[in-house]
Amino acid sequence: MSRVNQDTHAGPSFSFANRLRRVCWNLTWSLLASWTPAPLHAWRAFLLRTFGAEVGKGVHVYPKVKVWAPWNLRLGDQVGVGNGAILYSQGMITIGKKVVVSQGAHLCAGTHDYEDPGFPLVTGDISVRARAWIAAESFVHPGITIGEGAVLGARSVAVKDLEAWGVYGGNPARFLKKRVMKESDQ
Repeated sequence: MSRVNQDTHAGPSFSFANRLRRVCWNLTWSLLASWTPAPLHAWRAFLLRTFGAEVGKGVHVYPKVKVWAPWNLRLGDQVGVGNGAILYSQGMITIGKKVVVSQGAHLCAGTHDYEDPGFPLVTGDISVRARAWIAAESFVHPGITIGEGAVLGARSVAVKDLEAWGVYGGNPARFLKKRVMKESDQ
């Protein structure tokens, strides 16, 4: 990341080259992806890869997903990202295999240091481990790790790491119970 300014009142946090790259990305997504039929997942994965995202096999990114900077995005195999999800990847967002990020969920890897007079941008990488579920309209703060198999319930807010195989809900999200998977016939 090329932050150029520690005083956001005086100018942008990112270099001109970074901002130009994001303009190109947003134009490309708007013109070539945002209107496409839902089943064209491979096409949208190709566009993400073209702009530097690491995208696994069988990934389903829907057309109304918003990605801030695909070069800061890693998606494992069989990830699903629902319409209206926002991947605000000012810092790295890594999503493990078989994760579901539901409609309207917001993973936010950037914030500001509100105690610094310059209000500089601060980034924190987000990691969502395998088989987790980020439910509809939930919010994940910068620097958070969502443990393997964890569930962040609908409209919940993760302000601290979520342990593996737990179900969490509320604002701020609190542990509700253990997630126990049913036996598979496969």
